[in-house]
Amino acid sequence: MKTQLKTFKSMGMKNFYRYLIAIVIAGLCVLPEQQALAGNKDRSGQAGANELLINPWAKSSGWGGINTSSVKGLDAMFVNVAGIAHTKSTDLNFSHTTWLKGSDINIAAFGFLQRVGEQGVLGMSITSMSAGDIEYTRPELPEGGIGTFSPSLMNVAISYARAFSNSIYGGFTIRIINESIADISAGGVALDAGIQYITGEDENIKFGITLKNIGPRMSFSGDGFIEKVQRQDDINGEYAMLTPAAEFEMPTTLAMGASYDFLFSKSRLTLAGNFQSNAFTNDQFGLGAEFSFQDYVMLRAGYVYEDGITKDIETYERFTAASGLNAGLSIQAPLNKEKGTTIGIDYSYRPTAHFDGTHSIGVRISL
Repeated sequence: MKTQLKTFKSMGMKNFYRYLIAIVIAGLCVLPEQQALAGNKDRSGQAGANELLINPWAKSSGWGGINTSSVKGLDAMFVNVAGIAHTKSTDLNFSHTTWLKGSDINIAAFGFLQRVGEQGVLGMSITSMSAGDIEYTRPELPEGGIGTFSPSLMNVAISYARAFSNSIYGGFTIRIINESIADISAGGVALDAGIQYITGEDENIKFGITLKNIGPRMSFSGDGFIEKVQRQDDINGEYAMLTPAAEFEMPTTLAMGASYDFLFSKSRLTLAGNFQSNAFTNDQFGLGAEFSFQDYVMLRAGYVYEDGITKDIETYERFTAASGLNAGLSIQAPLNKEKGTTIGIDYSYRPTAHFDGTHSIGVRISL
């Protein structure tokens, strides 16, 4: 029996390495396409669709999304899609984020997961980001007074993941993106892929890797690029001039992480580490911990470091308002012990510079 188990684990490791090599090769192919300057601060701000880098889920954001190796549930659709494969039946999740409190930016996310067949899980989520009403201004009317517009950023994600063995899980996400600002808009498609590997006598050692936001360039179009120009010749009147819009690339990232669970009679302590290579901003290193008491109460915290994060926000050496600190709390209770259904409430806080932090709260139901 032990020999068979060792043989099975050996086969699992071989398959894991195959998937790992495939994703790493894909990442090395994609990042050079993004000019192979991952972590280059000189490219910061040059990508579009940066809302794809914001974690909308309250549970995983409580320790900075560093749980690439251990994430489960709807949060996995952002962190590492392979994690949705752990879903036993049906999961529902709603989360609301007050992003940079005081800026009027809000993010709403809703999603569900459904097991299909013995090994597969299908997921869908909708994330919407709004910035409230903004005054129209013109050079001759810098104070506005001519109306308002409301920027809207939305993406719809469809995911599929499955267990390839007792220790290897993999999946992918197709994300449809739409952005609108006043009378211009842009649309695009991005792909995520990820795997998780679980080992150890108590399945308490975990590894994960994910490649996110791979897709073709996007560009804005619409009436907002049409400008009426007064003719300067003998013919009276005006004509319309179309200003071409530049294309922008997706904010591709490659993340790798590991975690270890310390298991006790009624509690669990998980330590996790993560490295994320960003094609259009600084690379990030994260460390964090989560303590769980009988899966009823969970406390978590993490720190995500990037070059310049300790500098003054007014300098050109810092590219984020985030302080790097993250903290969160979850309370979970059974709805039906026989069926294993539960309901949970998640909260996370991410302190920031110049604003009153980022607050996320969510509700989870597992059926």
